[in-house]
Amino acid sequence: MELGQASAINFGDAVAAPQSGRRAQEPAADATADPGVIETSIPFRLDDLRWSGFHTRVVLALGITWVLDGLEVTLAGALSGALKASPTLRFSNLDVGLANSAYLFGAVLGALGFGWLTDRIGRRKLFFITLALYLTATAATALSWNVASYALFRFLTGAGIGGEYTAINSTIQELVPARYRGWTDLLINGSFWLGAAIGAGSAIVLLDPAVAGPDLGWRIAYGTGACLGLIVLVMRMWIPESPRWLMVHGHPDEAHAIVAEIERSATGHDRAQRAGTLPKIRLRMRDHTPLSEVVHTLFVTYRERALVGLTLMIAQAFFYNAIFFTFALVLTDFYHIPSDHVGWYILPFAAGNFLGPLLLGRLFDTLGRRTMITFTYGVSGVLLALTGYLFSIGVLDARTQTIAWMVIFFFASPAASAAYLTVSENFPLEVRALAIAVFYAVGTGIGGVAGPALFGALLDSGSRVSVFAGYLFGALLMVIAAVVASRYAVAAERKSLESVARPLATME
Repeated sequence: MELGQASAINFGDAVAAPQSGRRAQEPAADATADPGVIETSIPFRLDDLRWSGFHTRVVLALGITWVLDGLEVTLAGALSGALKASPTLRFSNLDVGLANSAYLFGAVLGALGFGWLTDRIGRRKLFFITLALYLTATAATALSWNVASYALFRFLTGAGIGGEYTAINSTIQELVPARYRGWTDLLINGSFWLGAAIGAGSAIVLLDPAVAGPDLGWRIAYGTGACLGLIVLVMRMWIPESPRWLMVHGHPDEAHAIVAEIERSATGHDRAQRAGTLPKIRLRMRDHTPLSEVVHTLFVTYRERALVGLTLMIAQAFFYNAIFFTFALVLTDFYHIPSDHVGWYILPFAAGNFLGPLLLGRLFDTLGRRTMITFTYGVSGVLLALTGYLFSIGVLDARTQTIAWMVIFFFASPAASAAYLTVSENFPLEVRALAIAVFYAVGTGIGGVAGPALFGALLDSGSRVSVFAGYLFGALLMVIAAVVASRYAVAAERKSLESVARPLATME
């Protein structure tokens, strides 16, 4: 049966029972005899729903991952001055850059390892594994005793966050109805900046000499992240496994039960009769997808999509990580802002980053992915080049520099979020989490890990022209990404994931 072709067979009567390997009772009209094959309307039932309290709870419980990441990244930037002043650590600018690169390197390896596990053992199990790693490593960071221990614990924290990206992005994509997918994904990724605001506020209070000393405030600040993670752990207890993942991996009965419960939660009644009128997809169940098939799918079958995903991820990773990780150093070294005042400048910066996805996000579902990705990447690159030039000739002060960053990242924030949206919706279900991991890992490895260390070295030179050269390189990457998106980006707006990229298990 072709994808999207309607069938008169009722889903509830056609699911397989994975425990026994036998078919459930089916109508005589169903000619399927293979116990490993199912015919299901699950994807279309999920997409047929209107927004409900269930979807809001999913966004809150899973989207808070980006709040945690924003908290971590902001603390790393806002506390850099305190780390340099700490009598225990005594960081240099290069040490700060290398420690931040360690966090990103951990995120790369965590995304790859946990991404593979997410596709193999399920989304929900990884929620708790990655969050537990994050909690433990963040708490340990607060107890760091030298540069090496700090870098190690930041590496492990990054590994937890990297794993979160793959499990959470794939689950949100698979639970949110198609008509809301673009705006929801951008808004959730943009919630990174709510965490940034929390981190900045924590830094303002905890770096105040009247509240805590230079070697205590930053330790308490990292403890804030661990406490927030404990709250998230409780919130996730009720989140179900992705029904889309279950239907492919041999658990159609469980998938059907979860979807029925979601429908009752969202609409207040059983929608079994409605399900019989929706299109269906015919699948051969599998317990895993071989890595050879993953590689072939990503880089042969969908090579153009892979090119777009890699380009977008590399450009936004360098743009964001290189600039934001060294934001506090620019303020302290060039504008002579005290380290305990840096948080006041990060707060408006974070506001601009959150408002971008909030106000522009719906346009990704109406004007379309290609148009908006090209626009946001292109504008971000041009504005960065202009601001970098003004910085190099010394016409900006701390306030006007911050205003310029706010404007730039109003556009750059939805652009960066669109990179994650692109790589999570453009590939088949069986490889979705690992696809997110691969493109995140390559993009962050090339653009993110190198960026903070490079800019740390450029800032140590004390030369505005050298820093401007780094900004120009970041701007160039964004413009290149805009050109690639304008040519090859997929128009995935308001379409089901299965129509954007058919599952590998689909049978004709």
